Amino acid sequence: MAFDARPVTVAPPTFLDLFTPKLVTVLREGYGPAQIRHDLLAGLTVAIVALPLSTAIAIASGVTPDRGLYTAIIGGFLISLFGGSRFQIGGPAGAFIVLVSTTVATHGVDGLILAVFLSGLLLLAIGFLRLGTYIKFIPYPVTLGFTAGIGVVIFVSQIKEFLGLTLPAAEPAALLEKLPVLWQALPGTDWPTLALASATLAGLVLLKRWKPQWPGMLLVIAVAAGITALFKLPVETIGSRFGGIPTGLPAPALPSLSWARVEEVFPTAITFALLGAIESLLSAVVADSMTGRNHRSNCELVAQGIANMGSALFGGICVTGTIARTATNVRAGAHGPMAGIMHALFLLAFILVAAPLGDRIPLAALAAVLMLLSWNMIERHAVMTLFRGSRGDAVVFLCTFGLTVFRSLTEAILVGVAVGATLFISRMSALTEVTAERAFIPEDRPDGTPAERLPYDARTARDPAVAVYRISGAFFFGAAASVGSALERIADRHRTVILDVSAVPFLDSTAAHTIEGLAHKAARRGVRMILTGASVPMRRLLLAHGVRPPLVLFDRSIADALAVVHAPAPESPP
Repeated sequence: MAFDARPVTVAPPTFLDLFTPKLVTVLREGYGPAQIRHDLLAGLTVAIVALPLSTAIAIASGVTPDRGLYTAIIGGFLISLFGGSRFQIGGPAGAFIVLVSTTVATHGVDGLILAVFLSGLLLLAIGFLRLGTYIKFIPYPVTLGFTAGIGVVIFVSQIKEFLGLTLPAAEPAALLEKLPVLWQALPGTDWPTLALASATLAGLVLLKRWKPQWPGMLLVIAVAAGITALFKLPVETIGSRFGGIPTGLPAPALPSLSWARVEEVFPTAITFALLGAIESLLSAVVADSMTGRNHRSNCELVAQGIANMGSALFGGICVTGTIARTATNVRAGAHGPMAGIMHALFLLAFILVAAPLGDRIPLAALAAVLMLLSWNMIERHAVMTLFRGSRGDAVVFLCTFGLTVFRSLTEAILVGVAVGATLFISRMSALTEVTAERAFIPEDRPDGTPAERLPYDARTARDPAVAVYRISGAFFFGAAASVGSALERIADRHRTVILDVSAVPFLDSTAAHTIEGLAHKAARRGVRMILTGASVPMRRLLLAHGVRPPLVLFDRSIADALAVVHAPAPESPP
């Protein structure tokens, strides 16, 4: 049978290919009663987890609990409707608690809603410009560092509710200011609140260990609420602090827009969009690893943008893909995005029918839920592995973690990425080296070997007037200085320099400029430079920077260049 060796051309994906929601893909595959049953059960399971988490995250973020539910309902529905992942569950996330609470304290709730709306527009732009692919370039130590830092900040922020402390003034946002205030208030610990919170935390841990298939979070919260109501415990509840949860969705309304207000909250919107993109795509990757499926990153970011705009219209907070709820969705047997839609509808049914029951939930129990969540956010095994594996990555982690805890998440991400990029450049430049070729003839073989033995050619003998240098590794701005200094040490006795770049996978404009400078220096000394092994894109870049004949000659290989150098000069006519 003949084999067709002709290359197969694959057409690039079209706009519709990249931005078709996964829901459409799943429906095209065929969607029947069996799939509906799987998604219905998975949606109910996720809703049971999302109900206490959404209210707890909203309260910890400095807004009322109903805004967390609006976020999970509207945002979760839109992400599943338009998203590029089969299993993504959207809603409020613990990673945003610090940012949202700081925004509320600085700009008020209306400023928060505007920032969420603007972040949705930014995410739309990032998705449609197909920039989602580049989010994966954020180093893993940075992601690990800010996630662990957020976990620490959330844990500390729940100490007041866990202990039932009463503070003389508003709780400071900065960690170093908050800890002394909490320490001074420690003698005023409310023991019923502490006992209830401790029992809730113990119940969560025990159920997670012994009955992981049970909806432990909802069961423990329900028991805590029942005990509070039955024994009339003197602890704060959602109803006593916030007046309860409304029984329905509010009417959608645009946030108040003014140019001055937009300028004021725009930096916050950028941070929301950046963190939302990272968190969402990380969650989608986790779902892919669990299922063997592939998500559409840019389509997912477009859905995140639509979801944040929709959440803002209903008074919700930041929406993002949530790793824990998405993983729960996969483990519950979800078939596709309909599970996320079902989860949103179940939450809507709760606020329409059973919202008064939420009034009895004690805040101490929600604090215990968030403390356990924050503890799980600190991936201790991964951190220890990072420290054992690389000092450089450990430095990146510590920079990101420290800035997240003691400064701000925006600074942590920017500095962490910058330090990680610097570390990468340093490592790549260390792999780039320049070596001088020592021999230009094949190594000798004993007589009688079956390999072909070429006759001796005097032109291939070592010529002291010819120097051959081979560059290996990426030749870019990080390595240009060291490579340039090595190449400048060309002895004046050499009349020809052959520079081989066949082992260079990448060459940037800085490297091209370095080669141009070396070629001019060689020309001033009467030294001829020949460049060998340059690929077509590399040669095109070099020509654009003035590296062209007669300043520099190009050849395919060192052997070809040597043949040109040693070729006899043509006889002059008599």
